[in-house]
Order: sequence, then C-alpha cells, then structure tokens
Amino acid sequence: MAREKKPVHKVQMTEGKRSIIHQLLEEYDIQSAEDIQDALKDLLGGTIKEMMEAEMDDHLGYGRSERSDSDDYRNGYKLKRVNSSYGSMEIEVPQDRKSSFEPQVVKKRQKDISDIDQKIISMYTKGMTTRQISETIEDSG
Repeated sequence: MAREKKPVHKVQMTEGKRSIIHQLLEEYDIQSAEDIQDALKDLLGGTIKEMMEAEMDDHLGYGRSERSDSDDYRNGYKLKRVNSSYGSMEIEVPQDRKSSFEPQVVKKRQKDISDIDQKIISMYTKGMTTRQISETIEDSG
C-alpha cells in the first residue's frame, strides 16, 4: 500500500513577514537554527502571557493599570511548566485574589501546549494582536 505524502508548506513572503523576520534577527541576534528555536520559544511564552493578561482583564472587568472597586483583584503570578513543540518552558500565569480566574489559552492542569503553539506562532507572524489570537484560540477550543 502506497504511503500518503504529507503536503509541502509553501512559504509566501510578504512585506509584513519580511519586517517581522528582520525584527527577530535584530532582537535575538540569530546565528543558527537553534537560535531560531529559542527565539520562537521566547515569543510563544511572551504571547501566551499577554493572552492570559487579556483574559484576566476580561475576568476582572478592568485593565492592569486601572483602578476598580471590585473585591477581586490581581494577585501576582504562578510559574507553570508546559511542553511545546519548541521544548519545555515556564510561563507566568496571572492569579486573582479569589482564585476564580480560569485561563482558557492554557487551562489549569494542562501541561502540553504543542497542539496550539504552532497556531499561535502562525497567527503572530500574520500580524494578529494577542487579544485577537486569544479570541481565535478560545473560539476554536
């Protein structure tokens, strides 16, 4: 029986992608394939953190630098180790005083994010904001 071939991804360079690549090369001083992996892991972790911050804003009903009369408020971060396509990494999960925050991007007790990490990086390179990426991930999950 013939083995089915995987479709080949054809890279289409746009001016926006070219700009992102130049920014990455400058920011991370990329010299090797391993440097690319490290840069993507860093971007993924940062994007997930910002997505969870946006989720916390929605949960509390106000932004990070805003004041509120609510009896629930931000209460620091908890480190969480997750596995991705780029290897193991630690992410900071925002906490609230009442412990009622239920993140959707990386759910409680979820240890493997390799099913969403490629989607996040792809959407990021297309120029989507972290809030748009978060909404897209929540809608598909």
